[in-house]
Amino acid sequence: MAAGPGLRSCCRLLKRSGSAGVQCLPRGGGCCRWNYSTNSTLCQDAVHEQTGFTEEIVIPRKKTWDKLAVLQTLAATVNRDHTAAHYRFQDDPYLIPRTSPEFRLYSLSQESGCNAAKYIVNTYPHLFQKDVAEPSIPCLMPEQLEPLINEVSVAALQERIQLRKVRASVDLYDQLVQAGTPVSVEVTNSLLNLLCFYGDKEPPREDRLETKETEDKGEVTGPSQKMRRGRPCRVSDLLSITWRENNNAERIFNLMPERNKHSFCTMIRGMIKHGACAKAMNLYTDLLNNRMTADVHTFNALISAVPELKEMYNEKVDLIVELLKQMAEQKVQPNLLTFNSALKSLRKCGSIAKGLSIQIINEMKYLNIEPSLATFDHLLAVFYKPGAVTRPHTDIIFEVVDEIEGKHFEPRDPDDVNFFISAMRLCLDLKDLELAYRLHKTLETGNNWVLLGDSYQQSIYYGRFFSILCMMESIDVVLKWYKALIPSVYYPNVQGMRDLLQALDTENQLHLIPNVWKDIKQFGHSNKQDLVEEVLELMSRDKHSPELQAAFSDTALAIKSVYKQDQFRNLQWTAASLGNVTALLLRGGRTQDAWGMLQLFKTNNRVPGKELLDEFLDHAKENNNNTLALDLVKLAGTFSLPATSELFDRVMNEFQLTDEEKKSLEELDATSSDSSDSSDSDQE
Repeated sequence: MAAGPGLRSCCRLLKRSGSAGVQCLPRGGGCCRWNYSTNSTLCQDAVHEQTGFTEEIVIPRKKTWDKLAVLQTLAATVNRDHTAAHYRFQDDPYLIPRTSPEFRLYSLSQESGCNAAKYIVNTYPHLFQKDVAEPSIPCLMPEQLEPLINEVSVAALQERIQLRKVRASVDLYDQLVQAGTPVSVEVTNSLLNLLCFYGDKEPPREDRLETKETEDKGEVTGPSQKMRRGRPCRVSDLLSITWRENNNAERIFNLMPERNKHSFCTMIRGMIKHGACAKAMNLYTDLLNNRMTADVHTFNALISAVPELKEMYNEKVDLIVELLKQMAEQKVQPNLLTFNSALKSLRKCGSIAKGLSIQIINEMKYLNIEPSLATFDHLLAVFYKPGAVTRPHTDIIFEVVDEIEGKHFEPRDPDDVNFFISAMRLCLDLKDLELAYRLHKTLETGNNWVLLGDSYQQSIYYGRFFSILCMMESIDVVLKWYKALIPSVYYPNVQGMRDLLQALDTENQLHLIPNVWKDIKQFGHSNKQDLVEEVLELMSRDKHSPELQAAFSDTALAIKSVYKQDQFRNLQWTAASLGNVTALLLRGGRTQDAWGMLQLFKTNNRVPGKELLDEFLDHAKENNNNTLALDLVKLAGTFSLPATSELFDRVMNEFQLTDEEKKSLEELDATSSDSSDSSDSDQE
């Protein structure tokens, strides 16, 4: 912006006169700036003449902000509260899930409520005609589901195609053809798009769960499209419909007087989508014979279908290379999904695919195509096989983490959600804790956590991350992560709690088991037999301080109550669990409860071990409880245990018995001897 002539003359006059500071008033267009050192306004012309630099003021263009920019900025200032439940459960504190089954029930209830609302809105749209919202939000209003044009015309056909009325669109198209009404290629292609997308079947309703029907006869079924009969499924699962022979899509395609490139490409993608890969390849040959070229989406579909077209590994690789060469010959520019489809097909080509996968990555760099997380996931799957990780090829996982570390990713491929789960599995297989930390840090960068997938995939990722922490990290760090992850983002499964117990055992921190048991009960795993027995085994394996033994005895009583309350009989008393609970109660000073547990041995047809009886006898000796010692010998006699005579000798020698007690003990010994002799004779 230029200064006014009067101001320029003023500046020059002051400069010639040698006035200090070369000051002027900021008038006439802003040729002056403030001099912070002298607290005065310095003329820009004077500065330019002194430095020889001409400053040009550039007015920036208007900044267009994203609609969510303010919300995203506010969200960036708030950290996750590790002590609170997930934000999706904040509607009603009473309904916040505490266990994994409750989490599943809550999620299904939310989805069921959404489906019920969609059903009401779509079934009774006339009840929602009045739009009083300010501002009006059209996407929240009920959609138009019924056609408004009832005549037989091309416009009516277009309307039914727009409303995704498959059967009605086909019937109206047939009526137009029979009446001699010409239908343009564009409208027919739109009908083919509808038929190929839904496999010539009515689209499933989004407001309900459907049941997969029995496969029709004559359908071409691929291995990935086989359906189970009578199994409830979601709407997304119903899109995996098989391609029927001579369906309406093929019939209309064959009846078209003029077929263009779009017609062929739509049919090819529809056949591949619904399992007819061989027919799609034949139709691609027809496309080439008609001197047409396929588009990039068709090539992507063909490349993804290679594993279904060939059986041998080398044949699959050769076909992928051939399709990529044909793209170059037809001057079709590949995109990200092209290379991702190639890498995904190479996952089923064995070790022969490793060299070609590296070439594909280099080609992406040459074409300046930024890889997505699905690209790295497919690359890792080519080099690593589950359960067969070898060190010579482990460097590539480090290169991948180096490549993605600190970057922000956006969803660009449906398979992007599989990367973090697969990469964390590799970290667990390699037992590389540092690599796991780097991967988790990448997940927490920006909004990368969105690419972790649904709640089921999140549970798998955090379960693997927690497993490697329990395996490789110190117990203090494990407990820190335990408080940070559970249950705010992760409901641990049985394996996760078992890993925590093993970490406590390794670090000799068994005093935390009572608190862990409370969490096990809260997370709904108290009815898991193996987990409960492991808790009992860790607590009863060694003797501890009286305070800790008292805490262990309280936990043992809590476990005993769980056995009583188990309505579905998932928990069954075993000799080991009965013995461990009895020993814990005895060490905690709960003699009566421990004696009651001994009675359960006989009720459940279990036999107490000699070590448990010796410990009981030691406890009776420490407390000078002769009555308990006599009852113990009597109980051993009722079980006809071989250790009965040894217990008898110990009681006679180590206890100060009265004459009456000795006489009673001898009678017990005689009775047990007679019973043992009779049992031996019966066996002979």
